[in-house]
Amino acid sequence: MATAALVKRLMEHIAQHPDSSAVTALRELMDDSTIEASSDSTSLSIAEASRLLGISAYTLRYYEQQGLVHPGRNAGGYREYSAFALRRLVFISRMRVSGMTMGDLKRYVSLVEQGEATVAERRQIMVEQRRRIQRQINELSMALEVTDYKIEAYGGRIGEELR
Repeated sequence: MATAALVKRLMEHIAQHPDSSAVTALRELMDDSTIEASSDSTSLSIAEASRLLGISAYTLRYYEQQGLVHPGRNAGGYREYSAFALRRLVFISRMRVSGMTMGDLKRYVSLVEQGEATVAERRQIMVEQRRRIQRQINELSMALEVTDYKIEAYGGRIGEELR
């Protein structure tokens, strides 16, 4: 499977199934044995990776400067993003959207790069992040309820207003 097809498949799944679990699609892609075969054979330029992931080239370079991703370089010295780098960028972008700090991300990636001995510490970081995300979801749910109440208080109906 080509790198572009790999990441495109994940992004399409997320776009087409907003209520389903993107994690399920990501797990399928990450566990797919064809990923390893394609990760070194096909790579994307920074412009292609930027377009594919919806992340600016500036942000991709920033993540590299921060040590979060390590794209290869081609003969001309230009960045090339492998399937491995793209998978990591998908993870990083989801964690950033969920509010994970750069400090926590740097710590996590550093632990990943240290190997299996750090699994327990990585798991704890993810458990803490999950708690933060769940708090955000709860807060947003309350905000949605208040918003719905106000729409109804102004004579609107939620089902009608959303069309």
